[in-house]
This record gives sequence, structure tokens and C-alpha cells, in this order.
Amino acid sequence: MKLFDVYPLYDVEPVNAYDSIVVDKDGTEYLDLYGGHAVISVGHGHPHYVKKVKEQIEKIGFYSNAVQNSLQSELADKLGKMSGYNEYQLFLCNSGAEANENALKLASFYTGKSRVISFENAFHGRTSAAVAATDNTKINSPLNMQQNVTFLPLNNLDLVQKELKKGDVCAVIIEPIQGVGGLDEGTTEFFKRLEKLCKENSVVLILDEIQAGFGRTGKFFAHQYHGITPDIISIAKGMGNGFPIGGIMIAPHIEPSYGMLGTTFGGNHLACVAALSVLEILEMENLIDNAKLTGDYFMSEAIRLPGVKKVKGKGLMLGLEFDFEVSDLRKKLIYDEHIFTGGAMNKKLLRILPPLTIGKSEIDQFIKALQKVLVPKKI
Repeated sequence: MKLFDVYPLYDVEPVNAYDSIVVDKDGTEYLDLYGGHAVISVGHGHPHYVKKVKEQIEKIGFYSNAVQNSLQSELADKLGKMSGYNEYQLFLCNSGAEANENALKLASFYTGKSRVISFENAFHGRTSAAVAATDNTKINSPLNMQQNVTFLPLNNLDLVQKELKKGDVCAVIIEPIQGVGGLDEGTTEFFKRLEKLCKENSVVLILDEIQAGFGRTGKFFAHQYHGITPDIISIAKGMGNGFPIGGIMIAPHIEPSYGMLGTTFGGNHLACVAALSVLEILEMENLIDNAKLTGDYFMSEAIRLPGVKKVKGKGLMLGLEFDFEVSDLRKKLIYDEHIFTGGAMNKKLLRILPPLTIGKSEIDQFIKALQKVLVPKKI
């Protein structure tokens, strides 16, 4: 059997990793400034993370949600305290797309409506309703396009108000900072007014924190920069540091009922321990503060690079926008300078999503490598 060929792959095969370093099968070390799409939050192979997961697999790795699992309650309690959402409810699943599916489904249950408002260049996943709310026709099949989704430009409150007044919208789903779309974001005024409009029109406000959450932007959640309180928050990626886990945090006014949502693997013992260990490391090592400080340093250094038009994002969810397309630059960085970076729908944007453990020395290494590639050869 062959693999189903849907991924254009770089000719690099990682076989080992530690902290922000990935090692390929030939022993070459790479600086990981992408974290496998913002997944590696507390560094590859963190000793505390490895210890906790090893200890758990020696006890029990999985049982279904037909029985008690106190690790789920322990995770909910610590997540609530660290994020500032003590009163919310947690539903656990396995991935970001699944989190958004459940968020949208729950919003539709709660309101009895079906239309969704999303935003231009949004990315919310590759399945069913999540991909329908993703602004990319290339990954939407005719089946997905049956969903009723309206895409609006960011920061246009008049259009949001016009659509919500039609009375058929169940949810507004939005990233606090767009990931795949290219690091664009709404203003604080926009987010505050959006929250108010959703309340006035009985529409569920979903904040997709799958990429931005778990401290990546210098706050636990990126929407906390705007002082808003969503009805549902979707989480995944850095939540498990590579172990598949996702979830939604649900406001107390949305009440559950048996069978409303469900999953086989979601919230299993290993997943819960992985997520708990991530929270413990974030707390013990002050990594959320580190993300803010290191991100500020990155921005101050990167803006001086040749060809950089703009530095976008917050904390360690960053993008460098150039005056040229960056595909060749990414290849030079990975093959010549041994540094992993990311791309976006904006072909001129280089995405930086490293482990939250990195510091000035890794940033300096990246800046020097970029200068080396850009100055003499000017891509």
C-alpha cells in the first residue's frame, strides 16, 4: 500500500528532537521555529512532560467516556485557574478541527439556527463545518459547501451588524490572530463591538484559540488582549505539546445534555496527562511571560531586516511580511541554514511559531541566518 499523496514534503526526516532542536536521520540539527504548526509549546522532549506521560502509560493509557476519569476534572480545574475561566465547562476531543466542529454544533443546538459568520482568510480546520468556515475553496468539497457560511472582512462592524440582524445566525467564529491566513487580526474596538453585537442578537461568539492559545501570544489566550469574554473557546495545538488533544471551553449559560456531544478517544488518560504537564511547565518556567519578552525582542530585531515590510502578530505567534514571495527563502533557511519556518496563504509571509522555551540566542541565530541569506543573494 502507498500513502495517499496529499502533502508536499521537504526532503528532511526528523528522528530525534530536544527543546527547540530537531535532528534528522543524518544527524543534522535544525532550529525549530515552527513547532510543527505551533504544536510544540514547551519544547521537544521536555523532561517533565516525558516523565509524566511515561508514568501514565505504565498505569492506563485509555478507556472510553463510559466511566469515571478524574484526570479530566483535574485538567479542567487547572486549565480554568490558569486561563481565568474557572466558571466555564470543558469538553475534550482530539484535534483543532474536531474542537471547532463541536463548537459550531453546540452553537447551533443552543440557538436553534444554522448560519455561521466567518471572516476572510480564516482557517478553522479541514472537516465538515470547520472547513466550510475556512476561507479556502480549494479545500472545500461540494459536500462541505452545503453549509451556510457567510465570510466578512475583518474590522467591518457595519457588515457584521447587517448580517446578524437577519436573525438566522447561530455563531460568529473568529481567530484572535489569523494563523494560516497570515497573522491579520481585528482591532480591540472591533472585538469589543463584535461581542456586544453577538449578545444583542443572541448569537454565540466562538473564539478559535487553537493556534494562539496556551500562552503563545504572551497571554494565556490572545483574545484577552481585547478584554472580551467569548461564549465558546476552541483549543488544541500547543495544548498537548504533540500529543493529540483538543477541546472547547463553554460558558455556564450553555447547558449540557446527555448525548449532545461525544467522542471515543477525547479526554483519554494519556491526553489529559500530556495537557496537564504542559500547564505545569508553562507555570513552573514562566513561559507565557517568556513568550511576550522573546516576541518583543524578535520584533525589535526583525523589523530592521532587508525586505521586511511588516512584523505581525504577538508574543511567539509571529509573521514577517516581505516584499517578495517567501517559498524560496523558506527552502534556503531549511536546507542551507537548517532552520524550520512556516508559510501562509499570504505568499509573502514567513510564519514563526517556535516552542515557548526559546530565548534571545535562538532569535539571534535566526536573524543572522536571514541576514546571510537576504543581504548577499537578495531573493
